[in-house]
Amino acid sequence: MPPVGRLHVLTDVQLQTRWTHADLARAATAGGADTVQFRHKPGPPRDRLGHLVPTVEACRAAGVPCLVDDHLDLALATGAAGVHLGQTDLPVAWARSVADRWPAPLVIGATATTLAQALAAESDGADYVGFGPVFPTASKANPASVKGLDGLAEVCAGVSIPVVAIAGITVGRVRPCLDAGAWGVAVMSAVTCADAPAEATRAFRAEVDAWVQSAAVGP
Repeated sequence: MPPVGRLHVLTDVQLQTRWTHADLARAATAGGADTVQFRHKPGPPRDRLGHLVPTVEACRAAGVPCLVDDHLDLALATGAAGVHLGQTDLPVAWARSVADRWPAPLVIGATATTLAQALAAESDGADYVGFGPVFPTASKANPASVKGLDGLAEVCAGVSIPVVAIAGITVGRVRPCLDAGAWGVAVMSAVTCADAPAEATRAFRAEVDAWVQSAAVGP
């Protein structure tokens, strides 16, 4: 299994229409994202496939894992590095059973909004948990209640797999999330809606790297 990245950038073509998923993947990887999540909600599978194939190719060219949100079938069909599953998607245990039989390693991420969900995802074989919303977000029509840094810290202390903080993540919120125990952060609108997505990603990368360095040498 490829290592779980510390900076996940989610692609999107609903909050913005200037760039395609593949454009955003190229910008994010150029800026230092070590994981790209393909997030495309509308339309049938064939429509998603048309967006996904060039996105996977862009990530592969950059040597960065591409995870497909929600759809294990599309991840397998396109040779993506793995899948990120929400609470209403294919159960993690079923995805893990497929991954264990698949000839290539597959990363399985799972969304959790409570400690119980995070523990269940870990027990069912998830490689990491995406936990949130840590902060308020406008990217979902009906988001779960905001969990805050205390909720994030509780989950990070409660599971042994990496926790990636998501929702409302800004550059200034990276360090508090990592201080709370998160392995990494997942970002969407702060990159995809930026005037220069690669530069926006670079700012997040610098903040993550500065924290990792300080944690390695600090008290």
